[in-house]
Amino acid sequence: MCDSCGCGDPEIVTVEIQERILAGNARTAAHNREHFAAHGVLAVNLMGSPGSGKTALIEATARAYAARGEAPRIGALSGDLDTDLDGERLRAAGIPALTITTGSACHLDAKLVHQALHRMRDWHDLDILFIENVGNLVCPAVYDLGQTVNVVALSVTEGADKPLKYPVIFRVADAVALTKIDLLPHLPEVDLDQIARALARTMPEPRSFAISARDGSGVPAWIDWLEAKRVKAPVISVRALAEASHGH
Repeated sequence: MCDSCGCGDPEIVTVEIQERILAGNARTAAHNREHFAAHGVLAVNLMGSPGSGKTALIEATARAYAARGEAPRIGALSGDLDTDLDGERLRAAGIPALTITTGSACHLDAKLVHQALHRMRDWHDLDILFIENVGNLVCPAVYDLGQTVNVVALSVTEGADKPLKYPVIFRVADAVALTKIDLLPHLPEVDLDQIARALARTMPEPRSFAISARDGSGVPAWIDWLEAKRVKAPVISVRALAEASHGH
């Protein structure tokens, strides 16, 4: 439980206060979104359970781009309660990364992202910024960060029932990265068709990519989707940004 916002529990934080928190978050998220659009940065809010393969997916994405001879500039903000382990791992892979340590908060919010952008050097020169949210299938879905797209990493080891048990996060997802498919030979009980049916019941526009970060299977299709999103991402002028964010 997050002790700063109550995460939807009215006995900890009243509904009125929760609405005020979300309204303030929405304003900051809009400000972040203006910045991303002004600099042509595709901001990917990457959510998922602890151990779902979020960090590995970012690493595999960078490797696959390099293998294709393409070099979009990729960076990451990595949310973690108490360590810099994922950030260290990404930097070791050559990916500029900054860790956002949340303490007891089980999700990132727009203010934390905004503060991190001020600390991250040259983020505006990136083409793709992954915002690796805190491992959680509930609270991250509620908080807009100013991202361009929402992606959920769902490991095949988690079972086909997760989209049905945690529908909110899948309802806001633009895509699901179905990770660790290299483990399928060892998981005879896992049925990809069953997972697909569960996603179809929860996602407004079901879209998923079966991916192995270990051997690269499925990553090219994932990259094609990212590239399509980069093309469609809104871009606004710096002048428009200054006018929109006047006073912030």
